[in-house]
Amino acid sequence: MSNATSDPANGLRGKVSQLGPTWIAGAIAAGPASLAAVLGAGATFGYTLLWVVVLSALLGATAQYLSMRLGLLTEQGIVGAVEEHLGELWAWVLVIDTVLASGLAQIVIMKTVAEVSGTVVGFDPRVWGVVWALVLAVGLAGGGYRFLEVGAKAIVSVVVLAFVSTAFLVPIDAGAAAGGLVPTLPAGLDGALLAAGVLGGAVHITLITMQSYTMRARGWTRDDYDLGLFDVGTSMLVAFGVFSVATFLVAASVLAPELSPGGKLQAAAAAASLGPLVGNFAETLFMLGLWAAAVSTLGANTVVPPYLLADKLGWDTDVSDGRFRAAVAAVALLGGLGAFLGGNFFSLLTQMLTFGLIGTPFALAIVLYLLNHPDAVPESNPLHANVGGLIVFGIASVLAGQYVRQQLRTGLGDPVPTFFVTFAIAIGAATIGLIAKYARDARRPSQPVDAGSDA
Repeated sequence: MSNATSDPANGLRGKVSQLGPTWIAGAIAAGPASLAAVLGAGATFGYTLLWVVVLSALLGATAQYLSMRLGLLTEQGIVGAVEEHLGELWAWVLVIDTVLASGLAQIVIMKTVAEVSGTVVGFDPRVWGVVWALVLAVGLAGGGYRFLEVGAKAIVSVVVLAFVSTAFLVPIDAGAAAGGLVPTLPAGLDGALLAAGVLGGAVHITLITMQSYTMRARGWTRDDYDLGLFDVGTSMLVAFGVFSVATFLVAASVLAPELSPGGKLQAAAAAASLGPLVGNFAETLFMLGLWAAAVSTLGANTVVPPYLLADKLGWDTDVSDGRFRAAVAAVALLGGLGAFLGGNFFSLLTQMLTFGLIGTPFALAIVLYLLNHPDAVPESNPLHANVGGLIVFGIASVLAGQYVRQQLRTGLGDPVPTFFVTFAIAIGAATIGLIAKYARDARRPSQPVDAGSDA
């Protein structure tokens, strides 16, 4: 267990040395999918959506705060807590929801890492896909949590530094930026979808579900609650917030609308557009930031499916268990297939973010249900936590619903949107069923749940 909070002599330095679990979630949040959405918002609408970027950091921190509370107060993995207090069916729904979202993300992010590696260093991106798959398999399966945590903190720091440095090199219109803090949503579908993408990058099912496992790997318990708050604040509010705002200001200042992800954005084209304006140094920083963002997300995302599957199947969620170690290696190696995937990775990242957003309301509903379940968490959930959670849940649900309505309006001729909408309807029905279950259970005395039932 960490002793940073129990030993006052450690002070701020002691807390900083103990940071880690939420920084791994932050490594996923500050990734290429969020980058694509933020770049698109800035390039397409200038500074207008700056308020959405700031809001995304606040909502992302709120979601991780709720996940932190659940993990520390139950001292369980989220799947185990769901199975014990809600039933096996709900646990499987959560596992399937998360594994699908993180599995799709793994393939698309690997394509991103491979292509950016090819652009920065050279060589065929498919070669880089194989190389990175092997690095992940050996590093994560061999080094375990500490390898992941150290890598996440280091690379996220590089990402933040790269984009903050780039922001200092571009000509930012301070007055227009201040105007962008006033909530205004541009007319038309593009504005709504880009706002959804920005928010979806910060509030995502993989971030929410992995928190309890990374805290357990760190050895945190209820005694480390204050340290957990500090971890969430420094990673999601500070590091992720600074990354998002800096990236947005760069895009709003110098990128043209035709280079946005809604247009024909290519990583090299976006980076090259900086060169004539502010010099090759900014171009280099942009590419290095994109590269680091993709690598950090890839590593953190790799452990998400093994964590949930291991918890559901009764394995140890640590590389000391050969089955868990094999699952980590398998996810890393299978992700290498992404390097052979066709299409523009920025476009694919947007689709990946959309799919993750579809599954997020269910995960948020699970967290809020358990935090207000007297047998799962004996102490009452604070009013501010419930209000904040409901706000995040409501926004995520509305944005997911907007996507489904738009797809149904435009038609479902292609298999990808058809699958997305079908999954959205199914997981939406599960979410409604969970809310109905909570309302029903709230009217009767609490009883132990048989883990083999779906009561």
